[in-house]
Amino acid sequence: MRAVALGGGHGLQATLTALRRITTAVTAVVTVADDGGSSGRLRRELGLLPPGDLRKALEALAAADDEGQLWRRVFQRRFGGNGALAGHAVGNLLLAGLLEELGDPVAALDQARQLLGVRGRVLPMCTDPLDIEADVVGLDEDASAVRRIRGQVAVATTPGLVRRIRLHTAGRPGQLPRACPQAVAAVREADVVLLGPGSWFTSVLPHLLVPELHEALVDTSARKVVVLNLVPQPGETAGFSPERHLDVLCEHAPRLRVDAVIADTDSVPTPDRLRRAAAELGAQAHLARIATRQAPDRHDPEALAVSLLAALGRRTSAPSSTLIGAKVKTAERDTAVAPGERQGRGSTDSERRGEDPWR
Repeated sequence: MRAVALGGGHGLQATLTALRRITTAVTAVVTVADDGGSSGRLRRELGLLPPGDLRKALEALAAADDEGQLWRRVFQRRFGGNGALAGHAVGNLLLAGLLEELGDPVAALDQARQLLGVRGRVLPMCTDPLDIEADVVGLDEDASAVRRIRGQVAVATTPGLVRRIRLHTAGRPGQLPRACPQAVAAVREADVVLLGPGSWFTSVLPHLLVPELHEALVDTSARKVVVLNLVPQPGETAGFSPERHLDVLCEHAPRLRVDAVIADTDSVPTPDRLRRAAAELGAQAHLARIATRQAPDRHDPEALAVSLLAALGRRTSAPSSTLIGAKVKTAERDTAVAPGERQGRGSTDSERRGEDPWR
């Protein structure tokens, strides 16, 4: 099953961790508008794509063997102290070096995936960094006054209410972003496409505002699944109900049809309202317990994988752990010789012949 997950940050990590329990043919399409922290510093100083969300996606898909997990820990490690390196993640710096050396974000990510033994692929949403712009109300004495704010961090942390967002290529106001061609192809060729969970306005919705990617999402024959957040995010979605998330999705992409909406039972106070909102998108709502017991704001990858299989109509009476173990083994067997799929740190026949395995 060819699965594509769109998003960024911890939300995308949760989706990828669940998907790898089902199939090894996973492609992450990652937002590139981050302007805060280590990523923001590298973006401003070097003019590169912000690497943080790309790094997190690679970590989520890292091989489970000792070498893959070693590189995963190295990628996550952040420098301490008070010097120029303080706060930078090793993986961010490594990706920045690859981006400068190769000059091609897709090639750089394909090199990085070999270090971590990733079976699957990580792609940027666009090959140029993006800026997010939002219309926000509630920031003035006149609660209905609309103020325009710019930047992912500013949008994610605004105390106001976000009404709408727009994207443009960084440093070029008004210029629509151009999608990464490989990301567009992955969406068009997928069997299932997932949107969410994650920061709704800054990680999920941006994918719908890139024209070529939007058209691919509308046209693809893949099953389209929306995974809702477990709790509203302080700032951009404070006070949002589950169905309000779907309403905003529809407002930004009215032509998009969805097949399924997955939500946590404890996060949906009025299931009937969610079912009606899902139906407006052409979808069926699937409610289950998918939050971890330790952290109710984090998805449990195993439970999310089971819910995803159910949403795709692949039900079984087997216990969840048995189901997922079987699915993983089946996926590994079925994709062992899939065209263009790299096997761990080895090479496919096409690579040994010098051909482009991703063409």
